[in-house]
Amino acid sequence: MLKIIPFLLFDGNCAEAMKFYKSCIGGDLTLTKLGDTPMKNQFSPEKYNKIINANLKSGAIEFSATDWLDPTHKPKQGTNFSIFIIGKTFNELKVVFDKLSEGADLENYQDLHNMPFGTYGQLTDKYGVRWIFKGDKRK
Repeated sequence: MLKIIPFLLFDGNCAEAMKFYKSCIGGDLTLTKLGDTPMKNQFSPEKYNKIINANLKSGAIEFSATDWLDPTHKPKQGTNFSIFIIGKTFNELKVVFDKLSEGADLENYQDLHNMPFGTYGQLTDKYGVRWIFKGDKRK
């Protein structure tokens, strides 16, 4: 079963922003720093304190966030939001990913692939909406 939650992109102040949102709506906040993940070896040490994933859940409210790590693009108003699709199996994600890929912008396109934390992919659809996909590792 697929699940969609909002996904916010920050420019180095993700932890601060998510702590603020927690103070506003309560709930449970999880912050994962890049340096605490197997992905750290893909980045320089000065990025290890950046948040790779934050998740805030309070009752029926849930959203995730990250610090912007793409060195080729700078975040700006209108590019700091994505739709995060979370699924279990690769095949479940692949069906939706392929449909949204029709006419997608190839500049930020990353086909579904295995990462240390599971399946990952992203695209910006033909309407300019950014989608991020995450699921269990493909076996």
